[in-house]
Amino acid sequence: MALMQVSRRVDYALRATIYLARQDTERATSIGEVSSTEAIPKKFLEKIIQDLIRAGLVNSRRGAHGGYRLARSPADISFKEVMEAVEGPIALNVCVGDPHMCSVSTTCGMQHIWAEGQRRLIDYFAATKLSTLLGAPGLPFVTTTADTAPGDSLS
Repeated sequence: MALMQVSRRVDYALRATIYLARQDTERATSIGEVSSTEAIPKKFLEKIIQDLIRAGLVNSRRGAHGGYRLARSPADISFKEVMEAVEGPIALNVCVGDPHMCSVSTTCGMQHIWAEGQRRLIDYFAATKLSTLLGAPGLPFVTTTADTAPGDSLS
């Protein structure tokens, strides 16, 4: 059965940035440490970290005490930013981003459903900050009314 799912690249980027968010802000963390702790292939992680640096989410430091750390506070970095840094804009269906890419867009009745689903998903990822997950590892993320934008519902 095929599923709509988050890519490995996004999963690894989120895991790596959450790991960096848990570190002392003055300490630079090595790729090897993140790779081994989070079970992310090192070569793949190196490419992901470069995307995160280009997006301004991670800083690098050279030298004996070199490594990587978040460029901003975990409270200021959203899941959406991390996801888009490594994959580009989030799109549930091609017609939401560019209706001309779909051969049936003029007769399809689903476009508004895809657009609303995408809006809700993007709003949710934008409202979810890395700091949300800084509790103990392995704890489930519980959605509360404080975790959604005012007036929004995930149902």
